[in-house]
This record gives sequence, structure tokens and C-alpha cells, in this order.
Amino acid sequence: MNILILGGGGREHALAWAMMQNPKCDKLIVAPGNAGIAQIATCATLDTEDGAAVVNFAEAEAIDFVIVGPEAPLAAGVADRLRDAGLLVFGPSADAARLEASKAFTKEICDAANAPTAAYGHFTDAEAAKAHVRAQGAPIVVKADGLAAGKGVIIAETVAEAEAAIDDMFGGSFGEAGAEVVIEEFMTGEEASFFVLCDGEEVLPIGTAQDHKRVGEGDTGPNTGGMGAYSPAPVLTDEIAERAMREIIRPTMTEMARRGTPYQGVLYAGLMIKDGAPRLVEYNVRFGDPECQVLMMRLGAQALDLIHAAADGRLSEARVNWAEDHAMTVVMAAKGYPGSYEKGSIISGLDAVAEDSFHMVFHAGTKQQDGRITASGGRVLNATARGATLAEARDRAYALVDSIDWPEGFCRRDIGWRAL
Repeated sequence: MNILILGGGGREHALAWAMMQNPKCDKLIVAPGNAGIAQIATCATLDTEDGAAVVNFAEAEAIDFVIVGPEAPLAAGVADRLRDAGLLVFGPSADAARLEASKAFTKEICDAANAPTAAYGHFTDAEAAKAHVRAQGAPIVVKADGLAAGKGVIIAETVAEAEAAIDDMFGGSFGEAGAEVVIEEFMTGEEASFFVLCDGEEVLPIGTAQDHKRVGEGDTGPNTGGMGAYSPAPVLTDEIAERAMREIIRPTMTEMARRGTPYQGVLYAGLMIKDGAPRLVEYNVRFGDPECQVLMMRLGAQALDLIHAAADGRLSEARVNWAEDHAMTVVMAAKGYPGSYEKGSIISGLDAVAEDSFHMVFHAGTKQQDGRITASGGRVLNATARGATLAEARDRAYALVDSIDWPEGFCRRDIGWRAL
């Protein structure tokens, strides 16, 4: 089949790599792609949030299947436009994508489904939000209601920090995403990511992962889009995963269907686990980044069959064949990230990296200029490896890091420390 993937980050490189492992993939186009993706697929210039443009491109290229990588095109209704045109697409409708696009909407769904989550308040006024914070005390979590590229969450240790975050959000620091604010109870426990496929009716768990949001070792410093991840997540045992399905995921899917907005695509549930009980932190309506990288390393060629079944309403026939292995990805970021950083630095040594089903460097923020790979973003590369144990996967991933010559980059050296 001819496949189009929308997106250009590490997640999309991992998806592209997995699709190419499957002989059913005849032609693969990624828009816009990156320098690493260009080595295995055709990259195209396309406004991925313009549904009409995506439909026209897909029809012109005889595309059979469209996979939407990031959340922004989903929130913009691109999947809706593709379905209206009769094209098979993996990704929820704009209405269903509100599970990520609006944190207040997710809380409303959780309330209706009796799904366990943090106590919260929803505010459109800064003074009311601050009054709530003063009444609740700290630590407390302040979230921009809308899409903020994974950065609209502030864990405030003091009331003063929370009030400053509220001022920032209503002051426009996160654009339209901060026009409304959700303030949540600070939950304690261990956080993990749970991924399921949905076809509107059936739900199929496809894996667990744990990422590292903080920029510094020991989980210190500001939040980022993610500095590394590993799969599976030991804290998310089979028993806890089944409880999450029973108490959180399935009730959510039932409520979405009841409202006339059935969910189809991947649903990524961030869970806080304490004393064997999961509570929902948030939903995302796409694969996590960098969690997708470790999931795709472990799934390989079957990833195409699974997501195609979800898009085609055939999940009841699908089965996940897991190897008893582990995967880890280490994010190499530009110095200064998540603050200001330089673009355009040259990355050397990638040609000498042996890439196979156990070792891959997935590109995120890269470009090819004058025959050289250069950094074009904050998170730039994902050194990813599989192993029989997590320690073996870690050693292989860091060996990949050490083989890359990029003085302007950095990484955390403790990815996987909780499990190890």
C-alpha cells in the first residue's frame, strides 16, 4: 500500500521506520519529514494542518493510508477531511481529539465516566484561579487548557509560583492555549504511559513506557518534551494495566461513543500509580515522543498491521506479538534546551552508526545542508536500542550516543534510572 505520514519529528521517523519493515508498504511519503526520514522515505512539503491540501496531495499521490503523527493536525480536523474524501486515516476526529486539545473537556469526560483523576478547577479568570490556589495550597499543578506543544504544565511548589504561572498563561505565554486554565491537585506516585489502539468500538493495549520529562539528571530542572524513555514500564504491571482499562480507558471510550464522537486512533494515557491504583494524569491523542520510538523498536513490522486494523475497524481480529525484550531511547538535545538554543550546528559520525532492528538513531530536529546533517530544533536525535534486559538496551543506546560527534548537543546520562 501507499502510505502518507504527517509530521517531521522523532515520532514520525520511528513510525516511518516501522512501516518500512513491513512488506505491505510499497511507497512511503512523509510530510514534512526530516534529514533522517529522507534516507528511508520521500519527504514532501505540505501544510499538514490544511485538510484540503492534505486531501489533494493524498489523491494526487494515490495514497491508500494516511497516518497523522502530531496532535495539531488532528485538532484542526485533518482526519475529518480525509474521511470525508473517502480516504483511510489513522487518527481521531477533531471532536474526539478534544481529549488532548482541551484539558477541561477531558476532566468533564472523566467526571461522566467516573474515571479516577486529580481533583481540579477550571478557570477563565486569573483572579478566580489565584483564589483557588490560595485556598488549596501548594504543591499544585497549573495547566494551560489547550495545546501547548507539551509544555503547558507547571508543577508549582509554592503558591507564589502557581500565581506566577497563572499570570504567564493568561498573559499569553502559551498563546491561545492559555486562554483558559485548569488547576489540579498535585498527585504523588510514579508516572507511566499506557498506549492503546481504538477503532471506535474495540480497544487493544499495545504497550507501556516511561519517559523523563525534566531536563536534568535525577529528574531535576524544567519540564521538556521528553529527554528519553524506555519500554516496558515495570510499574505498569499486567494487573494495574487491566485495572486502568477497566476503570479509565473503557469508560472513557464508552462515554465518547455515547456522545456521538467515537474515538479511533491511538490513545495515550498518562497514569499516576500509587499503591497499585492508577489515576489519569492526562490523555494524548497521538503517540508520545519519545515513547513512540521505544514502542516502534519493540513492535517492528507488526505496527503497520495493528494501526491499519484500528483505522479499518478490525481491531477485534488484531493481536500484539510482544518479544520479551526492552527498549530505551536517549534524546540528544541542543545545548540550552528547553530555553534558547542555537540552530545550524553540524552533526558528524552518523554515517558510521550501524543501524538495524536493535540499534537506530531516529532524527527529530535535523536538516541536510550542503551534504551535512545539521541541528534544526531543540530535541535533535533519539539514540534508540533494544536488548534482552533494560540494562543491555541502556548500554547499547549510550554507545550510540557516544559514537555521534556533536559538541553542541547534550543528553541525560540517567535514562531508565527508576527501573534500573
